Amino acid sequence: MAVFPMIFSRSPSFGLSVLASACCLSACTVGPNYTGAPAVAAHALQADTFVRAPSGVVAPTHAAGAWWLALNDAQLNALIDAALAHNPNLQIAQARLREARSQLQHQQAQGMPTSSLAVAALRAGAPDSNSLDTLLGSSSSSSSNTTSSSTASSSTSSSSGPLQLYTAGFDASWEIDLFGGTRRAVEAASDEAQAVDADLADTQVSLTAEVAQAYIDLRDEQQRLVLARHSAELEQHMLDLTQQRRAGGTAAEIDVERLTTQLENTRSSLIPLDAQIDASLDQLAVLTGQAPGALDQELAEAAPIPSVPARVAIGDPASLLQQRPDIRAAERRLASSNAQIGEHIADYFPKVTLLGDLGYTAADPGHLMRKSNFSWIAAPYLQWNVLDFGRTRSSVQNAEAGRDEAEARYTQTVLEALQDANTALSRYGHQRTHLATLEQVQASADRSATLMRQRYTAGVSTLIDLLDTQQTQFDAQQNVVAGQAELLKDFVSLQKSLGLGWRPAQG
Repeated sequence: MAVFPMIFSRSPSFGLSVLASACCLSACTVGPNYTGAPAVAAHALQADTFVRAPSGVVAPTHAAGAWWLALNDAQLNALIDAALAHNPNLQIAQARLREARSQLQHQQAQGMPTSSLAVAALRAGAPDSNSLDTLLGSSSSSSSNTTSSSTASSSTSSSSGPLQLYTAGFDASWEIDLFGGTRRAVEAASDEAQAVDADLADTQVSLTAEVAQAYIDLRDEQQRLVLARHSAELEQHMLDLTQQRRAGGTAAEIDVERLTTQLENTRSSLIPLDAQIDASLDQLAVLTGQAPGALDQELAEAAPIPSVPARVAIGDPASLLQQRPDIRAAERRLASSNAQIGEHIADYFPKVTLLGDLGYTAADPGHLMRKSNFSWIAAPYLQWNVLDFGRTRSSVQNAEAGRDEAEARYTQTVLEALQDANTALSRYGHQRTHLATLEQVQASADRSATLMRQRYTAGVSTLIDLLDTQQTQFDAQQNVVAGQAELLKDFVSLQKSLGLGWRPAQG
């Protein structure tokens, strides 16, 4: 380390010239300038639509951020609003954003001067002559006169009392950012704060999708519970009629047992559905920042599963880069890691700090602010680590490796985002077709059950035939409800894969 201080107190113009020269030199910024993220899957991103986009289902315009509004479900809207306001994971992400912004402010302040004000009153006493003689011991006779003179002088000093000194001063220092190390640090902190902002948006995307999927599960389970109870009521009615016919001798005991078995099987299916409903209610409560059970009364009544919109707006692959927060976060961290290289390269070069001090010093507090007691000092302070045994080089290499890692992570994030979007589109398209088939099966099962019930009432078909058609009808109804829920979940997954559902951070 080499240090080269220069103190000047007679020519302020010299100090100003040094300051001006340092400011001119500070325009230099070492390290690589960020030129943007690398091109990834350029052919796919330049296409007009996604590879797996189903025809006749999607629209080319960009989707709205609050995609759940298209489902027209007031309770779902309220739950998502509550989650965005009170979810603990979201509050953690918000705290991290405030932390990142505070770190940015700290780095920005590093480029500004530091100053302090100090006021002191000093009081010191000198040892008396006897103490001094004891400390020094007896001297030779040839120096007795000198000793006597020194003792007399000490006595005089002691009689004059303790030394008092009063001082008040203001000092400041400013490290000139000659080679841009501080500016690169600010650049890196700014990029990281933007990345954390994108992390918050990504948390919002995941949260809104999770709330919607838990709500869909709840409505799916409630609808299947309603169907199971309705089926149990019909089977109980059939059992009562068969028992009456058995008492009249027009039905066999085996018919009663078969109906009893089917009724008990249906009733047994109600128990796990009740448990699943409780679990979904608790999950929604926790997601909205409430204790389990808080939403039991509000959501206890069964409601239909929301219907997906006829057309789904997804935009194009290029819009994915702007919409998905995880892609934006990866790109900002790439920019931050690039700036950190320059921050460490600056350590190769000297640092210049401007030091200044203004103050008053006096033995009497009443005379402290007199012009004659004023003093000032200004000093440019040069510091250079000319021999650090490779520490700076290793720091630079570490930063370069971090930049390469961030670039690879960005590439991987873009590829995975394209995969998510295309997979979600494919599943949504196929599930839409599947649901249409399930609805056709249910319609056919409903007609068959109606006809078979008429035939059984007329006595031209057996109970076994009737039970088979009713079981088929019940299964078809359950499958349609499950298919509707699955289609809606695929719709939610599609919105999540597109990076929708976030709101800009406040402040």
